[in-house]
Amino acid sequence: MKVRNVQRHGDEKIELQMTPMIDIVFQLLVFFIMTFKIIAPEGDFSIRMPQDAPSQSDFEPDFPPIKVRLRASSDGELAGIYFAQRAMEDFEELRKEIRGIVGDDSGPGSFAAETEVEFDCDYNLKYENVILAITAVSGYTEGGRIIKLIEKIKFSPPRPQP
Repeated sequence: MKVRNVQRHGDEKIELQMTPMIDIVFQLLVFFIMTFKIIAPEGDFSIRMPQDAPSQSDFEPDFPPIKVRLRASSDGELAGIYFAQRAMEDFEELRKEIRGIVGDDSGPGSFAAETEVEFDCDYNLKYENVILAITAVSGYTEGGRIIKLIEKIKFSPPRPQP
């Protein structure tokens, strides 16, 4: 075994090898680009909130909105779901009614793309029930696929607190 005679001098510079560092950076860049998955944003709804004062809107729907009434009990729990003046048992029944009206055809120019749902909620209704109602009318999953129903959702002006 051969031993080198190494002398340390204070004025010697240590050179950094830049080529391997650049190679690693490019490998990491390629790795992150290839593994990046683009997904649709979750909870992306086209919701129009009510204005403080009535005003002229640029948006005029072709069809009148489908009205869904959500009643709350005194403690804020869901007391009733009403669709076209009919009581619904749960959000699944509401989804079936909406699906029966707009069908499964979605996309630009379809009836579902032109239809709008208007929620009329009690003042003290818990937020989670409103989200469940939005989920029921906006779509469902079947066989791992997301099937969209209605994307245009608006809220009627809030009812006065009892």
